[in-house]
Amino acid sequence: MNQSAMLARFVKETDVDVVMVAGRYTLLEQGAADDLLPAALEHGRSVVAASVFNSGLLAGQDVPETATYNYRQASTDVLERARLLASVCREHGTTLPAAAISFPLRHPAVVSVVVGMRDHAEVQHNLAAHAGQVPDELWADLERRGLVQPVG
Repeated sequence: MNQSAMLARFVKETDVDVVMVAGRYTLLEQGAADDLLPAALEHGRSVVAASVFNSGLLAGQDVPETATYNYRQASTDVLERARLLASVCREHGTTLPAAAISFPLRHPAVVSVVVGMRDHAEVQHNLAAHAGQVPDELWADLERRGLVQPVG
């Protein structure tokens, strides 16, 4: 689902083992940290984080004016925030896509990420991003700047 409240309810009220949340636990948006992820930990459930690039906005090292967010043209505020994230990633010697793939996996309830790919080039791009080194200092810096919530 692309919202976390209903998934949190499923985790609390059913015997589901794993749920998939799309776009709600990413570098850009961490709403699932408020409801779904704590519920998953409390009830011993697992979460798969999908759409970690927020419909492409976080998929490149640079964020173009034409970038989309939630499958629509990204607002100026969202573009500025994504560009700030990309800049901080560069300061720490990594890329925005590498950080976008790595970020959800830092949470103990998240067992996997899912990224979309249209062709061989995107597969190669995502494999390289996944293999990219993301220093721990990046997360501390992003937290200090208020760009991501602390994990846990």
